[in-house]
Amino acid sequence: MPRHLLMSKLMYVVLPVIVVYFVSANYIGICIRNCAQCKKMFGPYFEGQLCADACLSFKGRIIPDCEDIFSVGPFLNEIHE
Repeated sequence: MPRHLLMSKLMYVVLPVIVVYFVSANYIGICIRNCAQCKKMFGPYFEGQLCADACLSFKGRIIPDCEDIFSVGPFLNEIHE
């Protein structure tokens, strides 16, 4: 097989993988930044580390919205004094 055809076929495999990697990394970054914003808003009531860990576990597919109780509910806790 000629070299240019091999390179062409290889690009059809490699390029989508690279694109998916960078898009995924972008969503993870957005997710972690949202966790930090929620931590600033809710203070000690928000488990920021747990939120960031979820961002990595779910690869940014679930992005917390600080104004949506359903998306941040799993990361909120109750302070007992």
